[in-house]
Amino acid sequence: MSFAARPRYEWRLRTRSLAVGERTLILGILNVTPDSFSDGGHFYMPGAAPQRALEHAMGMLDEGADAIDLGGESTRPGATPQSPDEEQARVMPVLEAILRERPETIVSIDTFHAATARCAVEAGAEIVNDVSGHLWDKEMSLTCARLACGAVLMHTRGTPAEWRSLPALERDEVVPLVLTGLEVAVDAAVTAGVIRDRIVIDPGLGFGKRLKENYPLLRGISALHRLELPIMVGASRKSFLAASRMGSGTNDRVAATLAAHTAAVLEGAQILRVHDVRPAVEAAAVADRLLAEA
Repeated sequence: MSFAARPRYEWRLRTRSLAVGERTLILGILNVTPDSFSDGGHFYMPGAAPQRALEHAMGMLDEGADAIDLGGESTRPGATPQSPDEEQARVMPVLEAILRERPETIVSIDTFHAATARCAVEAGAEIVNDVSGHLWDKEMSLTCARLACGAVLMHTRGTPAEWRSLPALERDEVVPLVLTGLEVAVDAAVTAGVIRDRIVIDPGLGFGKRLKENYPLLRGISALHRLELPIMVGASRKSFLAASRMGSGTNDRVAATLAAHTAAVLEGAQILRVHDVRPAVEAAAVADRLLAEA
């Protein structure tokens, strides 16, 4: 049995660096939104102290998360767009509470608004995770360059409003489309001043890819190493994982998520973005051991 080689990198963040590739790194998802596809409303309490969100963040860290990925706007199909001000009203109290409780925590802000990225990084976030790959806010690359933070560039095909009407892709079209899109996004970010060793790429499973189109992408993760950058994968609880299962709820997808994330690691992904931290840590440890034995 052979597995994809997994390169090692030093990922430079705002105030520190992360060794990438020695073992799989885990980002725990914390959505403070009323309408995210999996956990919408669970940790969003408008006008209240962010205690529930803080407790969940602390729990994920205790279970082995290397960082918390904090988001305040849903990008599921049909989600209501939010202004940067509303997004900041959701995420900033939680960010501040996490860093008060555990100042050493690495927090990634999940946003495609440059204004929110700036507020969060200035308040202590280390990473900006933009699901649009800096396409939806033309100020994002320049903002990340000025902030000198870590930057995750994800591939997205179209916008959430367009996803249901996008033409289908042939199996052999998926990976070249994603690779080309990420290459363009990385080049644009570097041209704007983002230092290359601050960048991580994400193939964007589910973002503008129809259910069956995600499988050739998952199988082709190793092709993205051509860009010579760390790779993050987020398959957690996504709808394509339920396509062959009787259960339709997001909580029915935990086992399928573990299978997808294990496959991604064996294909060369170095970072996983997950809802369920402890199972992901355990599955990644097995995959890491297999890679070490290869």
